[in-house]
Amino acid sequence: MSSTEMATEPMLRAEGVTAGYGGLAVVRDVTLSLRAGQITALIGANGAGKTTVMRAICGMVTATGSVTLDGESITGMRTEKIARQGVAHVPEGRGTFTDLTVDENLRVGGFARSSTAGAATTLERIYGWLPRLAERRGQRGGTLSGGEQQMLAIGRALMADPKVLLLDEPSFGLAPRVAADVMRLLRRLQAETRMAILLVEQNTEVALSLADDAYVLRAGSLVMSGPAAQLRNSAELKAAYLGGH
Repeated sequence: MSSTEMATEPMLRAEGVTAGYGGLAVVRDVTLSLRAGQITALIGANGAGKTTVMRAICGMVTATGSVTLDGESITGMRTEKIARQGVAHVPEGRGTFTDLTVDENLRVGGFARSSTAGAATTLERIYGWLPRLAERRGQRGGTLSGGEQQMLAIGRALMADPKVLLLDEPSFGLAPRVAADVMRLLRRLQAETRMAILLVEQNTEVALSLADDAYVLRAGSLVMSGPAAQLRNSAELKAAYLGGH
């Protein structure tokens, strides 16, 4: 394989994934690729199956199909092992440890690292990305604002030094100014790291403006995919598949 071909290999590829709950398939035959240093948006109406796709990648739901990370299969692995291989998931709802300080919350995220070497350096790098958290490093997580808790959840995931970051509705419930801060962080991560980021975001306009590529789910199946800029200008997308957000 040439260096050019290697450069185009996806960091993560899910192929033919069908997944659901209690024997009921919520998503069917989903195939998508995430590339290093790029943001990929997964969009669609509420109930389309976006969260289920993320959970399937993380091994959190029963699924068929295959998932590879950096060329190696992670299909069928336990969720904890997938995290140690380099897939970090920030689910909707934040999940802050309310009785731990900001610093302790972040250090918990480092437990998923395959090696603890460099954790202190990563911690300071995260404080550089998230100066509000640096100011509150001794403050208990439960006393933070909603936006600060969202930043803390992302920071905790970043402590694992992941190859892939899965973000499920990171701006949900946040004031517009705070949501804009979250999106600026994603742009910075894109510019300064090689992480492949999969973004599920309720505001489709924002998601498509941030992303390099995008996939559109409808009723559990992929119906469109391509460069985000192209989909952003698609009247067909707006009329047929989104109906707003």
